[in-house]
Amino acid sequence: MGSTVEGPQGVIPARLLHGQKALVTGANSGIGKATAIGLGRAGADVVVNYVAGREAAEEVVEEIASFGVRAAAYEADVSQEDQVTAMMDRMVKEFGTVDILVANAGLQRDARLTEMTLAQWQKVIDVNLTGQFLCAREAAKEFRRRGVVPEVSRAAGKIICMSSVHQIIPWSGHVNYASSKGGVQMMMQTLAQELAPEKIRVNAVAPGAIKTPINRAAWETAEARQDLLRLIPYDRIGDPEDIANAVVALSSDLMDYVVGTTLYVDGGMTLFPGFATGG
Repeated sequence: MGSTVEGPQGVIPARLLHGQKALVTGANSGIGKATAIGLGRAGADVVVNYVAGREAAEEVVEEIASFGVRAAAYEADVSQEDQVTAMMDRMVKEFGTVDILVANAGLQRDARLTEMTLAQWQKVIDVNLTGQFLCAREAAKEFRRRGVVPEVSRAAGKIICMSSVHQIIPWSGHVNYASSKGGVQMMMQTLAQELAPEKIRVNAVAPGAIKTPINRAAWETAEARQDLLRLIPYDRIGDPEDIANAVVALSSDLMDYVVGTTLYVDGGMTLFPGFATGG
């Protein structure tokens, strides 16, 4: 692949995604930020989507541009159809096309079942599930219009849905979030089945416990960290770059025969470690 670039979690081939155009939603912090930077480091031009926090988004753009690729920050609420459509139209106009969609934007509005409001339920479903649907739909239209460009990629396009271990692990007190991620799993598989004949690859990445601002209370103190590590056989909490590396790999032709798969990046959390001693 030629030269390489040192990343926070290893060496990434610098031209692995050369010539490709990527859109990452919710990319001004946490997993989205690391993913956008990772794609840029691998040679892709990147659009950094955000819904709030323009200054942070511009800082991500500046870091991506330091790799010698193009980058821009687009504001859009992925739960709003008109904003998603406008964002995709703008990207095609300014960047020529889109080759990679990372549908990452997501949030939590936690409450016990009997205390959860309809607004809390609906907001999480709107962003985490409907937002991914809208972005995938618009990206697929562009992939279909353009088709396969062999010198760029063997696929007409790649959609990577950001899911969670909670697509299969129930999570008391988070019924809206777990339901949204369970929906992402079936949506991803259905889209993969439908779009694969057109050489559009759809897959998902399911993070486990990752050090991000949204879950700082779960890992910031020594006591909280020790409690969390009991759920992780690999005995470390993940970094956002762990997820970025998985996305970069799935976006590349190295994974061209991977279709409709969820890649769990969780240190073994889905191995049900509570049963390691026989239950």
